[in-house]
Amino acid sequence: MQSLAYRNSELYFENQPIVGLAGEYGTPLYVYSMPAIEANFQRMQQAFSGHEHLICYAYKANSNPAILKRLAELGAGADVVSLGELKLALQAGVPPEKIVFAGVGKRDDEIEFAVRTGIRALNVESEMEMDVIAEIAQKMGVQARISLRLNPDIDIHGHPYITTGRESDKFGIRLQTARSLMQRIRSMPSLKLVGLHAHIGSQITELAPFVREGEMMRELAGEAQQLGHELEYIDVGGGLGIRYEAAITPAPDSRGEDDLAIEPAEIAQALLSSLAGLGLEVVFEPGRSLVANAGVLLTQVLYLKDAGARQFVVVDAGMTELIRPSLYQAYHAIVPATLRSGTGLCADVVGPICESGDFFARARDLPPVQRGDILAVLSAGAYGFSISSNYNARPRPAELLITSEGVQVVREREAIEAIWS
Repeated sequence: MQSLAYRNSELYFENQPIVGLAGEYGTPLYVYSMPAIEANFQRMQQAFSGHEHLICYAYKANSNPAILKRLAELGAGADVVSLGELKLALQAGVPPEKIVFAGVGKRDDEIEFAVRTGIRALNVESEMEMDVIAEIAQKMGVQARISLRLNPDIDIHGHPYITTGRESDKFGIRLQTARSLMQRIRSMPSLKLVGLHAHIGSQITELAPFVREGEMMRELAGEAQQLGHELEYIDVGGGLGIRYEAAITPAPDSRGEDDLAIEPAEIAQALLSSLAGLGLEVVFEPGRSLVANAGVLLTQVLYLKDAGARQFVVVDAGMTELIRPSLYQAYHAIVPATLRSGTGLCADVVGPICESGDFFARARDLPPVQRGDILAVLSAGAYGFSISSNYNARPRPAELLITSEGVQVVREREAIEAIWS
């Protein structure tokens, strides 16, 4: 995380001292850097420059309204998967023609609202869904704009929970089925096929899957055009991963490093080379790669526990605030806000939740820590707060946003009373 740096043994996020933020706003606490998010977005824009394109931010990664509003101001579109996310996009100021709606289980009311709003397209995930959209649009007396979400059976070699492009996954339409649907749509006046879409997974750390995806999309797009479909764009999804281990070394005067797993320009070059000559706009849907390395979760050490065979560092945040380690066995670097002299320890970093699966790290080598210290769980800007919960009747944490003008609270800490109100 390039926004992090130790200065005289104290950790700073941008120009803000971590200990000071935790002291003023309490813990657990999410803190995001808007300069980092802006820089990541501009990096994506630059990667696809020279070709007509649209960067649609994947709202599921982090849907804080302040972040959404700023990305909309920068020109980002929105990749949404629910009526709630669609309304968030509209509230943030994203024009309907920059919104794509994915998801395997769209309700009828969601489809109707999306069609009435005039979004860029509904991504069709199955033949039955396509028929439902056609029926709803016909009753409304309009033509629904759709894109076929393809399942190219490409394995990204990641965690099975975040792999979405294999034939065994629930997402998308097999290529053989997609070809027959492209034929059927020609005789369905309430549907207009405007795009083709594929999203093969999240946390992709190698270029080869993108190369294969581009080749597949070119073939299908050519077939669609030969059938007479006036395609407008190819949506290549997102999924660009980050290197969670590349965060910052707990050492005086050290600074975080760049943590994108693949240079965006390499992805753009591979995809645009495959899609050249089709005359179509390219849509890219980054989520994690825009916000993950722009966020940290701050938590306070409550206790150090010697259990004989294992050592535990017990903190006040848990799986209710950041479930990724429990759900995906995901790695997050954890560093102290204050560097202390002395001997470090090897310990599990665990939370207060009444589950043995409530942990941030197992057998992690840590610098010296003591009760009351603040730890920063790094690269937590994606799939952190957005998957948080009230399990164990715990209120959700506050969210801060660091901007060029200072620090602002972009979500108040949830009151306990709100859980039952």
